[in-house]
Parts: sequence; C-alpha cells; structure tokens
Amino acid sequence: MAGHSKWANIKHRKGAQDAKRGKLFSRLVKEVMVAVKEGGADPDANPRLRMAIKNASKASVPKDKVTNAISKGSGEDGTSFDEVTYEGYAPHGVAVFVECLTDNTNRTVANVRMYFSKFNGSMGKNGSVSFMFERKGIFRIAEENISMDLEEFALELMDGGLEEYEREEGFFIATCAFEDFGLLNSKLEELEVEAESSNIEMIPTTTKALELAQARSVLKMLDKLEDDDDVQNVFHNMEMTDEIAAALAEE
Repeated sequence: MAGHSKWANIKHRKGAQDAKRGKLFSRLVKEVMVAVKEGGADPDANPRLRMAIKNASKASVPKDKVTNAISKGSGEDGTSFDEVTYEGYAPHGVAVFVECLTDNTNRTVANVRMYFSKFNGSMGKNGSVSFMFERKGIFRIAEENISMDLEEFALELMDGGLEEYEREEGFFIATCAFEDFGLLNSKLEELEVEAESSNIEMIPTTTKALELAQARSVLKMLDKLEDDDDVQNVFHNMEMTDEIAAALAEE
C-alpha cells in the first residue's frame, strides 16, 4: 500500500522539540483537555481521551496533572480553553497550519502573527492553506508488539478503517480518515495491540521542495512557533528531503 512516507509525523521535528520535558508535559496535558472538551470526560466512551491518557502515562506525566486536565477540560474549575487554528505561509511559499489551545485568544493571535511577520512569512485567513492538507489519524505501532504476520495485521485493520500503512525503522505506521480515528483505535484494542502513539495529523496533499539554505530559514520560524506555550501543533508542507534531515541531525 502506498504510504505517506516522511509526512506521517509532519509536525516539525516533534521528537527534538519534545525532548524539552516541560514542553512535552504541557502538550500532553493540553491534549487531554482537548479530548475531554471534544468527546467528554469518560475514557470508555471517548477513544481520543483514552489515547491521550495513555500517551501521558508513557511520558510519565504525574497522575494528578492528568486528573486536573480532565477537570479543566470539563470546565469544572471555571477554566475555559479554546481550540483555535491559524494559517499562512512561511518564507519561500511553504504552507503552515498552526493549532493552538488558549485561554486568551487575543494574546495567541498576536504572538502567532508576530512570528509570521518576523520571519518574512504571511499570516492568512482561515481556509487560505487548509485546503492543502487532509486531517488523518496516525497510529505508530512497534512491530515487536504485533504477534501476527504484518500483511494479515493490515487486513485486520482495514475493518477498523485503515486507509494505508508504511513500515519505518521497526514501526508499523497506520493511517485512517479523521472520522475513523475512534474505530481504528477500538480495532487495535480488540487485537490487544497497543500503539506507541496516536495522533490527529494534518497531512499535506502537495509538498514544497526547497534548497537547504531556504529550508533553514523556514525551520527557524517553525521553531519559534512550536516554542510558544499556546501552540499545540505546527504542520507544514515543506518536503523533508534526506539532505535536510541529515543536516538537522548534525545540529
């Protein structure tokens, strides 16, 4: 089956950014809040919340932080967070889609606009670049946790909405439509296979190829966006070539 290759985890250098433990905790806790707000506080009835709690547990987020996040997501403590998105272009015509969770939208939009402007990008209206992306569910599963033949496993997952998959460095990466996220998660639970991570991603339908020097200027802007406390995810359509990936690995 055709895979989406390097775009499965298009969030800019997520692994490197999340090495900052405090930022990782913050993102996982906010994901719990988003999941509660979207589907309710009962993990048994909310697959996104179940996975958010699992991801937080794997990262050793303290249980009290997860409990507090569920409370905040339910609005029980009076805290109100809004899920907002912003779109635009980084330098050299790279499309950027930013997801935020904030208790102050005025602060957030001002900061995001500043990052676009500072790095010679341009922030656009909602819809200006989102048509270049598709919202997908991405499950990253360690192959060692799969007891059956991988082709057979893929066929089983098709009953749960699997659209495509790829194998990458010992992992089976499964993709489904956004609408089938819960269904595929339930199918994995039925098969008693636990995903290492599960996320909703914005996958680009077209990519933008850049020279290394151009890519570096784009990455500076993406770094700044990802470091903002209100920013939850940053997606882009810059093609992460082997040359760019190798250069980043050396930094």
